[in-house]
Amino acid sequence: MGPEHLSARDAVQQAAEQAAEQAAEYVARTSYGRLVARLAASTGDLALAEDALSGALEEALRRWPGDGVPDNPEGWILTVARNRQRDVWKSSAHRTGRPLEQAEHVPTVETGATDPGDLDLDAVGDRRLELMLVCAHPAIDPAVRAPLMLQSVLGIDAARIARVFAVAPSAMAQRLVRAKKRIRAARVPFAIPDRSVLAERLPAVFEAVYGCLAAQWDDDAAAVDSLAGEAQYLAVTLAALLHDEPEAWGLAALTTFTLSRARAAEAPYIPLDEQDPADWDGDLIAEAETYLRRTASARAPGRFALEAAIGAVHAARRRTGVLDLAALRTLYDALVIVAPTLGAQVARASVVGRTDGPEAGLALLADLDGATFQPWHAARADLLARAGRTDEAAAAYRRAAELSDDPRVAEFLLRRGREGS
Repeated sequence: MGPEHLSARDAVQQAAEQAAEQAAEYVARTSYGRLVARLAASTGDLALAEDALSGALEEALRRWPGDGVPDNPEGWILTVARNRQRDVWKSSAHRTGRPLEQAEHVPTVETGATDPGDLDLDAVGDRRLELMLVCAHPAIDPAVRAPLMLQSVLGIDAARIARVFAVAPSAMAQRLVRAKKRIRAARVPFAIPDRSVLAERLPAVFEAVYGCLAAQWDDDAAAVDSLAGEAQYLAVTLAALLHDEPEAWGLAALTTFTLSRARAAEAPYIPLDEQDPADWDGDLIAEAETYLRRTASARAPGRFALEAAIGAVHAARRRTGVLDLAALRTLYDALVIVAPTLGAQVARASVVGRTDGPEAGLALLADLDGATFQPWHAARADLLARAGRTDEAAAAYRRAAELSDDPRVAEFLLRRGREGS
């Protein structure tokens, strides 16, 4: 057989490997949380479920190039992962630690839970929300509940989660491992609890879905779109499950506004107020506005309703062509009262700098401890440039670029610094 035949065979093999890799990556990106939840639901062993799924994905990469990608890749991977779980269950080491019959038991209601009442269990098309509620169980350290959801339900790696929560990657990884062991040891059941228990767990679930929006915006456009879509799906499903919880609808509105702009997140980076609103999804904006109206029943708007309202102000520019800075100022004033996070205070200072003058905004920033907070330096750089303090602005832009994890954002900031010098 001549070299040309070997080359053709190699090309076919390379194409098969590429097809297998793309299919496996698609399942991992779009179905990770759904598969982990289904695998862990019967055992309560979250770490085993993740290991089994990882092993199944690796097996897919080995077998699919030769066998071909199956018609139902997700089902194939789930079956292989379940077989891997059974191998562990049947091992003598595992049997001595946990009986097989116990491992195969699937709890249907939470221990001590009463009738779920008006909670529609069928509204959860898969078990991801159940897994999120497991991660929010009182047996789990409150500080790790949302990070655990981001990893186990959304498939975000520990290093990226650590950046979102401003924690050292090694410390975050250790916390996540301990939390998974705790779920198994405490035999936390996978179930939708009644409302009296559910209320205690919702804040962590809300925080995780919200954190999803901030966790992966430095990835390629397909990943951004996928992750924003996952957050939006979970938020809308949760809101529908709760029926009349204003903050759940606020989160649904916020994630939908964010998703409407996801495709505009492609390189190069463009700040939100400089993007062309014509690139945003008008249908999703209308959907988000519908959800936002569901928050009107609250006595006072909560954090997510306020952030969704801020999103609505930006979205309105698609119709009016004008950004209503006065409305943003009012909403951020309210937000820093309800949720005085550093991010909210920096955003408020930036808006004040545009309504009351850059020096007013800079004065607010000076009162904040933002030495290692990238948005603080970016906001300060912008306000310094607006104030005509070009040398200081250039230095601030450079520092903001140094602190950015996204090369596109860093390039934009450095360019702004050069343009103003």
